[in-house]
Amino acid sequence: MVGTGGPVDTFSVWDYVVFAGTILGAAGVGLFQAIRGRKESSSEEFLLGGRQMTAVPVAMSLTASFMSGITVIGTPAEAYSFGAAFWLFGFAYAIMSIITAEIFVPLFYRLGITSAYEYLEMRFSRPIRIIGTSMYIVQTALYTGLVIYAPALALNQITGLDLWGVLVATGAVCILYCTLGGLKAVIWTDVMQMVVMLAGFVAVIARGAVLQGGLSQVWKDAEEGGRLNAFDFDPDPRKRHTFWTIVFGGSIMWVSIYSINQSQVQRYISCKTLRHAKMSLYVNMVGLWVTVSLAMLSGLTMYSIYKKCDPLTNNDVTTSDQLLPYLVMDILADYPGIPGLFVAAAYSGTLSTVSSSINALVAVTMEDFIVPLWKNRTQRQVTWMNMGLSVFFGGLCIGMAGVASLMGSVLQAALSIFGMISGPLLGLYLLGMFFHTPNSIGSLSGMIIGLVLTLWVGIGAQLYPPTADMTLPLGVTTVGCNSTMSQNTTQAPWTSAVTMTTQPSVRPPLADSWYSLSYLYFSVLGAAVTIISGYLISMATGGCNQEKRHPDLFVKKTDLFYFSFSNTSKDKDKMFEGIHNKAFTELPPDILDKDKELTTKL
Repeated sequence: MVGTGGPVDTFSVWDYVVFAGTILGAAGVGLFQAIRGRKESSSEEFLLGGRQMTAVPVAMSLTASFMSGITVIGTPAEAYSFGAAFWLFGFAYAIMSIITAEIFVPLFYRLGITSAYEYLEMRFSRPIRIIGTSMYIVQTALYTGLVIYAPALALNQITGLDLWGVLVATGAVCILYCTLGGLKAVIWTDVMQMVVMLAGFVAVIARGAVLQGGLSQVWKDAEEGGRLNAFDFDPDPRKRHTFWTIVFGGSIMWVSIYSINQSQVQRYISCKTLRHAKMSLYVNMVGLWVTVSLAMLSGLTMYSIYKKCDPLTNNDVTTSDQLLPYLVMDILADYPGIPGLFVAAAYSGTLSTVSSSINALVAVTMEDFIVPLWKNRTQRQVTWMNMGLSVFFGGLCIGMAGVASLMGSVLQAALSIFGMISGPLLGLYLLGMFFHTPNSIGSLSGMIIGLVLTLWVGIGAQLYPPTADMTLPLGVTTVGCNSTMSQNTTQAPWTSAVTMTTQPSVRPPLADSWYSLSYLYFSVLGAAVTIISGYLISMATGGCNQEKRHPDLFVKKTDLFYFSFSNTSKDKDKMFEGIHNKAFTELPPDILDKDKELTTKL
């Protein structure tokens, strides 16, 4: 009986057919783009789609790359365990979209960059660019390995799919269409995968609503279970999710991801006009709203079904990440192919994130390391190098998934480190974009100070995780289970799933203060410390030299809201093309010594 615990069915033949069809469909898109663009083999075509992409597919790709398999499985579990507070991220997505579209996009688009870290050399120095790129490569390779491994582990234990077979298949498919089709294949595959992900959520919500007697009953159960108490205005920065941590801290965190992360930047600078680039972020904002809403509704539906029999406390699953796959096999096993659709949805999130990461890693490696040193290159050599790097980074990500399988409780620590790095990097960019005084010495010193502080608090939080009065887990019960394997209904078992570690017996004085800082404030802390310390050290070391103060390297008033509601975009885009060309003809000689292809485009 649904919702009463116990073993659930595994995959049927039709589920395997649907799942395999989705994977093959993704590979087919890559092959189609490779055949379609076989005469367009330039590096810019491979890495940026020839800068001819339009807003809607880029927006869907941005959303799909955000929706990793971890998110597909984890966000409903968040709603089930902690309630609807996560829904407030809708405000953070809006703020992030406006800041990125109106401040970062015009600057990057005007400079015609391929790698987001080119700006760091233009504004500061080449060593800072290399440091920024190296940080990105390390964190992205590790994070991508985790993205491949974590959903595979959760789904393997529920569906019976072979863990390592799926890991290798996931990486192989991504390598295939990234290598053959480049960014166009990644974007158009993301579009298809986005549709599959949303369909998976809709299937769960629709079936759950039918079983519970309608969405109104789901909503009523969630309210009675305390899952709808989303607005907590407590200013305590140690509380995991409050209105302030999500709206303020979450906004800065997502700005640090969307505005300077190569995977995201590479998409919107591939648009054919600045208006399309900006519009892609606003359409993406709507896509994020829809996605997080469906994910949260899936979680509330899951709570409605399991309100009297928590599978985690009842030992039907071992981690909170397995809750949604368990629900799918519990309520949809009677509909052949539908569980396969859900698993395809989760793996579509994984595929989109992995393919985005591979393509971005190729771009930064080429532009920041290989192109500046390889002067006498032919276009054919560059094409083969792009394809070779795609294979290399795909294999590296599969290898990192293998490493992740050995990391155990360090998984959450690695994910936290990935988030912590983005805050200091954001502070470095803001120093360069808004202030004329910061120089290379001051800015790099500020970023190092910010990084040390965020690593300190993040690692401390991993070793001494916040207590339940800060994470605020909600209650569950097993009174309605047919076969109750554990009678412990007072424990909040998902607390360990959030922290991925157990509470030490002895806690140091900082454990309940500094180490309990909400993870959403890590980026705020890193960015603020980088900006303040970087500016002060720059002042003490003489400030920035004149050649690094070219006006086109800074945010301009004309950048703000210039294209958002314009009906004459073509004329204004032409004006920005002139600004772009002027920027490169007036920049200092050391900045002008770039790949000729970049300076002549747009």
